[in-house]
Amino acid sequence: MATKITHTTAPKTLLPLKGVRILSLALNLPGPAALMRCKQMGATCVKLEPPAHPSAPKGTPGDPMGLYNRSAYDTLQAGMRIANVDLKSEKGQKSLHRELAKADVLLTSFRPSAMQKLGLDWKALHKLYPALSLVAIFGAPGERAEEPGHDLTYLAENDLVGGLELPPTLYADMGGSLMVSEAVLKARLHQLQKGTGVRLDIALSDAAAYLALPRTWGLTKPGSAVGGGHAGYRVYPCKDGRVAVAALEPHFAAALGQTVGLKVSNIMAMFAPETHAAIAGFLLTQTRMQLDQLATDKDIPLLTMGVA
Repeated sequence: MATKITHTTAPKTLLPLKGVRILSLALNLPGPAALMRCKQMGATCVKLEPPAHPSAPKGTPGDPMGLYNRSAYDTLQAGMRIANVDLKSEKGQKSLHRELAKADVLLTSFRPSAMQKLGLDWKALHKLYPALSLVAIFGAPGERAEEPGHDLTYLAENDLVGGLELPPTLYADMGGSLMVSEAVLKARLHQLQKGTGVRLDIALSDAAAYLALPRTWGLTKPGSAVGGGHAGYRVYPCKDGRVAVAALEPHFAAALGQTVGLKVSNIMAMFAPETHAAIAGFLLTQTRMQLDQLATDKDIPLLTMGVA
């Protein structure tokens, strides 16, 4: 007798943070990016920003991102309540504590010394609001938390900056934002299980180190399988642009080899200089349109791009 298989459909929208109120004091990119993700997961998000610098144009937000890139700022803060509050003033402190009394999670991005000055050290917070959790973003962990740094310096210390070119995106900041949103979920689980708040620290240098693990393991070092050594995993020039080829697995490599007239019976042949030369020579004869069609016809993972 055949077993009947019942298919269940996932809910249209999964909102694990629905009903959770997050108060954020974090500026620039990692904190706001994490807050944006939390909002997407259903959280109610409130952000307190400092007053804009006196020299800034009228209407400029207090978050520096609003000055660097207003479009990015508007996207990050969409649908959230934003208030300008001077946390160093008595009035600002009263506003802060009104919000803290209603919050489930506090998100910060201050150095430890600044947290202390603003009365936001964990011991004091936990005494006043035992159910509140704190997710604190720092540049580096432990004793290095007071050191100045940014995405670029954290990438550089993890061997993720090549030559004099800037990385194409802010990896440590965005990787850190994912860790922060993960920490918010962990904090919420702790609250539900234990009934009390918890403090979790997230260091952007740790996020960079995590992203750098493939390089640390040697996977992306020059000459390695995904570091340019494998002829099926490289960026090549083509007739009217560039093509990113990712034919790494043996069956993809064999399909690519067959296309260019090579018989790849041994995967190590993909590391041979003559294989690199044959693939490079073939791709130079092809247009982006031809290669797009080839990818479909031969089931080869590749993506064409314009001239750099």
